[in-house]
Amino acid sequence: MLKKTLTALAIAAVALSVHAQEVLKVAATAVPHAEILNFVKPQLKAQGIDLQVREFSDYIQPNAAVEDKQLDANFFQHQPYLDSYNKDRKSSLVTVPDGKIHIEPFGAYSKKIKNIADLKSGALVAIPNDPSNGGRALLLLQKQGLIELKDPKNITATALDIVKNPKKLKFRELEAALLPRALDDVDLALINTNYAIEAKLNPTKDALFIEGADSPYVNIIAARADHAKDPRITKLVQALRTPEVKKFILEKYKGAVVPVF
Repeated sequence: MLKKTLTALAIAAVALSVHAQEVLKVAATAVPHAEILNFVKPQLKAQGIDLQVREFSDYIQPNAAVEDKQLDANFFQHQPYLDSYNKDRKSSLVTVPDGKIHIEPFGAYSKKIKNIADLKSGALVAIPNDPSNGGRALLLLQKQGLIELKDPKNITATALDIVKNPKKLKFRELEAALLPRALDDVDLALINTNYAIEAKLNPTKDALFIEGADSPYVNIIAARADHAKDPRITKLVQALRTPEVKKFILEKYKGAVVPVF
């Protein structure tokens, strides 16, 4: 009888533990964000958080899903992109406290040349079509001496802001996710690291040139302003900013993703 009672109590305890799990729904792009989130799932589960990761392949839906309260937070973007999104969409998403996680150095890739010195006059260059990443691409091209911008520090510069273009480069603006597929059709493409990794490009080996680790484009955890201090999100941030996660990032991505904590 005692054995049956103890078994019943054990089953009840397990049921209570499962019931006590609080769900946290987070939007992410597949690489590296969803991979990093999935790495901390067990740690969060032990703290009573059922982390559910929903993967997206674009940069618009993850913010819209959080804003519409379908999801609690997202992990895919840097602060300049969020600022641009908020301005364009009249949104008010915020970076959560201590929500800066890593940098993905932005790089330039080509299937037609092996050295940037070989870029021909009139070459076709593909860049992201969103304001923050398009500006980021132009700033990187400027740093290489390929162009000069009217305002050399304008993070939302467009091709119209180019005042010097000695190689007479031509620009094609594409959705960021499509840039790896454009490599066969252009001479050079400036590609976000998450999409480069998904396309089996190794940023530290395949990029003709790449941002340094001092890049200001830190990837963040974002949420609605009224939700930014939610205890579940606070636990997520704490789980992400640990020595174990730092080791995971450094070993898995080998310099293509750089932790900032």
